[in-house]
Amino acid sequence: MDIAAIDRFEAGRGRLASLAYRLLGSAADAEDAVQDAFLRWQAADRDLIEVPEAWLTKVVTHLCLDRLRSAQARHERAVGDWLPEPLLEGDPMLGPAETFEQRESVSLAVLTLMERLSPVERAAYVLREAFSYPHAEIAGILDISESASQQHVHRARRRVAAERRGGDAVDPASARRIVEEFLAAAASGRTERLVELLTADATAISDGAGLARRLLRYRTPERIASLARAGFRPTPAKRRLAGGSPAMHIALVNGSPAVIAVVEDRVVGAVAFDVADGKVASLRGIAAAHRLTRLNEAWQRHEPGAPVASAW
Repeated sequence: MDIAAIDRFEAGRGRLASLAYRLLGSAADAEDAVQDAFLRWQAADRDLIEVPEAWLTKVVTHLCLDRLRSAQARHERAVGDWLPEPLLEGDPMLGPAETFEQRESVSLAVLTLMERLSPVERAAYVLREAFSYPHAEIAGILDISESASQQHVHRARRRVAAERRGGDAVDPASARRIVEEFLAAAASGRTERLVELLTADATAISDGAGLARRLLRYRTPERIASLARAGFRPTPAKRRLAGGSPAMHIALVNGSPAVIAVVEDRVVGAVAFDVADGKVASLRGIAAAHRLTRLNEAWQRHEPGAPVASAW
């Protein structure tokens, strides 16, 4: 394969990875899809490819659709064993972030909500909202009519908007202050204050550090407050599981404030927050090691400030 062809692919690799991540919610799967696309690019008769960017976008999209439709993926996601893989601020796989729609399309909340869309609806939504493709081009990528593209995007927008928690864009500094206050209340055991900081319909989801067969879900402020307080209650078992006593940092993960638990520069858990109207609307706790691989790699290159709290 000639160097020019490799360079042309590499020039678009970041955009393709960002597209694949939005479609799959997994950095590892996104990287696999992009690598598969590279192999197809190598094998293709490139003299017949008029617009390489469009060709590669279509290939990556269909590789992702195949993964979403696979029996294994349907089973894992159907039984509730799935959360998006979190990415640290600055990760190139997060892709375009100039508009509210682009930022929202890569939030953990929307990536989770997109699980309720059909694979084609998800692809149409991502291509339109995150990458601003016109419907005529989306139709060509997905091998559907232009009117079908419009219908898929409309249905996807409606479903995401109906279930989206957090509403309009929130000032990052304000959201961080709320998370800091939530963390301080949890660390000090002030469950009443935790309840005050949660919306009446707040929800929390946890992967149980990968030890539970299904995701753990909590649906009342009182239950979530108890869960948060318990998370800061020191026990020998927790120290053994984490490999030490974590330091708590606050950072942006997929555009939202998150508490990052770190033991000796190793991320052992992350809790991402959605903030609405000055309160916490939802939390997503991720501690399974296989979901933290890329976040861990990014953290090694990150220069965090002093931790805001220690636990256990």
